[in-house]
Amino acid sequence: MTIMINLLAVLAWLATWLLIGLRLRERLQGKVSLHRHLLIALWLFAIALHGATIVDHLNSSVGIFINFALACSVVMWLCSALLFITMLNRPLETLGLFVVPFTLIAMLLPLLDTSQTSAINLSTGLGVHIFTSLLAYSILTLASLQALLLAWQNRHLHNHNPGGLIRTLPPLLDMEALLFKLILLGIILLSLGLLSGGLYVDNLFSQHLVHKTILSIVAWFVFVTLLIGHWRYGWGGRIDTRWTLSGFFILMLAFFGSKFVLEFLVKPS
Repeated sequence: MTIMINLLAVLAWLATWLLIGLRLRERLQGKVSLHRHLLIALWLFAIALHGATIVDHLNSSVGIFINFALACSVVMWLCSALLFITMLNRPLETLGLFVVPFTLIAMLLPLLDTSQTSAINLSTGLGVHIFTSLLAYSILTLASLQALLLAWQNRHLHNHNPGGLIRTLPPLLDMEALLFKLILLGIILLSLGLLSGGLYVDNLFSQHLVHKTILSIVAWFVFVTLLIGHWRYGWGGRIDTRWTLSGFFILMLAFFGSKFVLEFLVKPS
């Protein structure tokens, strides 16, 4: 049954990606983009199946285990779900061309890495910390991809070459407004994650957590500085992209980097 669910999830994500490409090609050819309801149904089906694979990996009589591979799968699943919700009201299918392949790869990672970390008791406030942190990582991942797409759009418009996929994107100001809404929401959730970590995680600055804690705080300051610079001093363009990607890199290094090192490089024999 598990193999069947994974296979169906793979096919669903592939079909979703192909349908996004088909719809974008129709729009570039000046045709009316059809199959919107089919895309929504397929995307939702893929999200549901992917979610089922995550639940299957989490299912254990001992406790909840979240290793590096499963954390990647959860983050990209949340990222795809958030993009799906956003796409219902905004023409952001182009971003799906980049998000969906990463989501598919992340979904397959737990099949390759079946190692288990220490069990986690989510009945305490630790569950709040983990959920808000993963949601913050997902939203800021989406913001980083949005920043790359915005930089690409900005470059083509400045070169007076708004062709190709650029024509399928919303106006530049709308793209920028969405980026900062994502960053603001990400900061709020990251703040909740840090606060709940301080309340419910034993010794946040212990040897195995100190790098994650410090880097997460540094990333928080980077994103807050970017918001202040944008709202107060009108930062935009390349500055937005560089600061967003810098904050994202630091944040991913905090969680995934430390988790990768602990599980693969210094894993006890």
